[in-house]
Amino acid sequence: MDDVMHSLVTEQQNKDSLNIDTADTIDVLKIMNDEDKKVAYAVEECLNDIALAVDKIVDRMKEGGRLLYFGAGTSGRLAILDAAECPPTFGTDPELVQGIMAGGRDAFNIAQEDIEDHKTEGIAEVQRNEITEKDSVIGISASGQAAYVVGAMEEAKRRGALTISLTCNEKSTMDHIVDVPINVVVGPEVLMGSTRLKAGTAQKMILNMISTTVMVKLGKVYKNLMVDLNPKNRKLIERAKRIIMLATDVSYEEAEKYFELSRQNPKVAIVMIETETDYEMARILLEEGEGFVARAIE
Repeated sequence: MDDVMHSLVTEQQNKDSLNIDTADTIDVLKIMNDEDKKVAYAVEECLNDIALAVDKIVDRMKEGGRLLYFGAGTSGRLAILDAAECPPTFGTDPELVQGIMAGGRDAFNIAQEDIEDHKTEGIAEVQRNEITEKDSVIGISASGQAAYVVGAMEEAKRRGALTISLTCNEKSTMDHIVDVPINVVVGPEVLMGSTRLKAGTAQKMILNMISTTVMVKLGKVYKNLMVDLNPKNRKLIERAKRIIMLATDVSYEEAEKYFELSRQNPKVAIVMIETETDYEMARILLEEGEGFVARAIE
């Protein structure tokens, strides 16, 4: 295991930041900024793999499946963050997209790094969540070696779930376990082994891509508007009204009226306005259009 770890790109020393400890503040920032610029290009190299993962996830979700992320340390925190943002952004049930972290929610705030070494914990977590062949599971590990994540992927695979890995090395232990490996190679970190930096940024970017594109493909977006957002506070209520305005070209007053008539559902409000129908008929049209506003209007 030690030999493998020493050979990983994520564990190498970055020659461009060797003197960061004696550099001026602005030069430290420039070094970090230059390294961060490389991340988007590394993600670009993985777009075909990401697209394959998205399409497979969408197929399973249409059959009632869930999307579950498994990670440890920084990867686990990113998993929880991405999952937590789906309900307010896309109006999803909290059970649909879940982030599961080694050590549980307590480890989000207080690091429990040793937990990632326990493969049996990953296996047990998959069992506790009763993962089935309908579900999609993404294992997130910068090194690709975290035993907790590997165990989760093996158990999820055994249960027939779609398995996807997200790592930051060219090759990973999970490559031969999962259905779709995504290996985004961002190179050595500014601080050797500190994968909360470029690796973490790359993982966040890809998780953003996956969850957002899945929701687009499920009809949660009209044009580029979040029509399924959950307007639970003043800011989101105003955003919902603006979404109605932008989608239909009505005034603020009209948008406000239809926001209430639609029972505070921007998607329904848009269909009501565009098809000149009432609440019940708009709901029927959306159901016939499988939740897509464009199809409902057509």
